[in-house]
Amino acid sequence: MSVNTLRQRKPESPASAFRFLQSVSKVTAGTLLGIAMLGSSVVAGGLVGLAISFRNLPDVRVLRSYAPTETSHIYDIKGKLLLSLHDEANREVVPLNQISDNLKLAVLAIEDSHFYLHHGINPGAIVRAFVANWKEGSTVEGASTLTMQLVKNLFLTPQQALSRKVAEAVLAIRLEQILEKNQLFELYLNQVYWGHNLYGAETAARSYFNKSAKDLSLGEAAMMAGLIQAPEDYSPFVNYQLARQRQATVLGRMVELQWITPAEAETARKQPIKLGQITSFPTSKLPYVTDAVIQELSDRFGRDAVLKGGMRVQTTIDTDMQKLAEQTAKEWHDRLYSQGVYYDYEQGQIALVAVDPRTHFVKALVGGADVTKSQYNRATQAIRQPGSAFKPFVYYTAFASGQYGPDSIVSDSPVSYPDGDGYYSPQNYGGGFSGSVSIRTALESSLNVPAVRIGQEVGLNKVIETCRILGIKSPIDPVISLPLGSVDLTPLEMAGAFATFANTGWHSDTTFIAQVTDSAGNIILDNTPKPRLVLDPWAAASLNDVLQGVITRGTATAANIGRPAAGKTGTTSSERDIWFVGYTPQLSVAVWVGNDDYTPLGYGVTGGSYVAPVWRSFMTQALANEPVLDFPSPGEFDPP
Repeated sequence: MSVNTLRQRKPESPASAFRFLQSVSKVTAGTLLGIAMLGSSVVAGGLVGLAISFRNLPDVRVLRSYAPTETSHIYDIKGKLLLSLHDEANREVVPLNQISDNLKLAVLAIEDSHFYLHHGINPGAIVRAFVANWKEGSTVEGASTLTMQLVKNLFLTPQQALSRKVAEAVLAIRLEQILEKNQLFELYLNQVYWGHNLYGAETAARSYFNKSAKDLSLGEAAMMAGLIQAPEDYSPFVNYQLARQRQATVLGRMVELQWITPAEAETARKQPIKLGQITSFPTSKLPYVTDAVIQELSDRFGRDAVLKGGMRVQTTIDTDMQKLAEQTAKEWHDRLYSQGVYYDYEQGQIALVAVDPRTHFVKALVGGADVTKSQYNRATQAIRQPGSAFKPFVYYTAFASGQYGPDSIVSDSPVSYPDGDGYYSPQNYGGGFSGSVSIRTALESSLNVPAVRIGQEVGLNKVIETCRILGIKSPIDPVISLPLGSVDLTPLEMAGAFATFANTGWHSDTTFIAQVTDSAGNIILDNTPKPRLVLDPWAAASLNDVLQGVITRGTATAANIGRPAAGKTGTTSSERDIWFVGYTPQLSVAVWVGNDDYTPLGYGVTGGSYVAPVWRSFMTQALANEPVLDFPSPGEFDPP
């Protein structure tokens, strides 16, 4: 059976046409194999003779398990795309049956119409190209098969030299011996470059036409196939009329091969082409969030795997809450500036982190007032002193020791402790002492002296142990002033630690990532929460009870949101950092305000006066549709 005879058996559709071409290598195996192999063996024999020196050619057998680099995609908790990540190759791999038969036929027509007949090289094409190029005295016609193009892209340099072409042909013959035609064609269509940093049919189709490769029309497929020879030159984004001319060339070739009718070609030529947009280097919709996600992924899998592994990453981020957090931060940044909290608009900054206590999923994260002006993520990277917002760690440790309760009495009176060559004498904010007070009163009023006394009595190493249990990883030294927040922590660490208080001692690792799959849908990371009880429930419930008083009648009345909530203000010496970290059973939120250059904020600025209102503004809106929940009472648990 001749090739012309095969052409005369024209199928009725592109799908049946492609199936017909696939069947050629099977139904004509006995007849065509001998003819093709005879021609191939003559040429191949000469090639092998020329290639004796190619002893170090790559081993094509590695392609049996080869996986092209793929673009990774990051989504929010509801599946909304936030960012696509890749290195030099923007690619999404799809199986051959997920690529339009229109595109398969168009590519074969213009690049290698004998693909399903030859065995890596096309002897007839080599002879024709040799004669044409000899007549012209230059290269005017090529003879590369799809297989030769594939090995060139994967293994060889693009240099134009006889030695490289010989190596290309030898490798193509070897490759055809280890992979089936459909495997080769699938690999080719996913590997080939389509211009504008787009690799593979799926990525190119989505960029050029805003649709999947499986949905390409004949007109779109012909235009895309025409790009392969010179992608940037023929790109419809660069020269639409030239792209149309190239499309007509492809359609004409398909008619010549009798794979489509002249009427089908004419219809395809007249079809309106609606272009998409170049998507090779999209910017993140939520830069602070995606930067944090990429860092967490890189820490776990390595940077290379993130950029090349085709990951599908479902984050924990709620886009609606994130937008609310960004809006809140921007509005309050402007308001605080107008109130004189900081004197330099750019240096003064704000960060906000929201964590769900039930899962420890980060729901929103803002690393600064305006990400377009500063990409520095203060929520995850800026380590700042929390001031009195650290005190809950001290008092929880006291409650968990079994020696103290919310109504235990502690002395707020002058005291000094040896410290190096001198003594450390803690002072209360604003000066003065209150005498004997309950722990409840000391925490509600944010008295410093009682916190230092309790820290010494329970042991600062025990306090540090509590911090570690709560997921805080920043360095902590057991200095005497530690209970007053003389340690550098991030807003993310504070929000995550307080989330465990909010969940009455149940803890999961704080994370930005809910799940990661590969491009085939296989789960490679599952962060389904597995809460474990890490705190004493009575001690945690007692702390929650006391911290509610901070909001109802203590230093944070400006944080009152009309439902059960607990929290703690923080103001460092010289007002360099001001905080409010608070929570309900559904949401733990840390807000920090300060200057990037560590200069003091305005005189008399405190977390209770200026940051608690920011927290209240965000929480009121974030919880608007959430039911009002209360914290468990300490009476529900046995004390330690």
